[in-house]
Amino acid sequence: MKSIIDELDEILVDVGKYPSKDELMKDALRALLRAKPELKRDVAVELYKKGAVSLPRATEICGSNMEDFKELLKEREIKIEVFYIPVEEIDKEMESILAPQL
Repeated sequence: MKSIIDELDEILVDVGKYPSKDELMKDALRALLRAKPELKRDVAVELYKKGAVSLPRATEICGSNMEDFKELLKEREIKIEVFYIPVEEIDKEMESILAPQL
């Protein structure tokens, strides 16, 4: 026999509170993340660790500032990726930006 919790998604969709179980799940996850901010930190760290989001985006998801998020990564022993751009490439890009428009 199903418990009320097991049937809750069907009930909320059936009575028209949500258009679909997918929308219900999205709303439930948003509410969970608002109620438990530590979960947002965990999600942000994992997304960054997997390379799914950039450092600024992960910081935004976490709801933190950049320095605090970097400290969180350091505490969890997660390497912060630093991208190297050759000086020649930067010079070339600057020349194209500063070149007079024809």
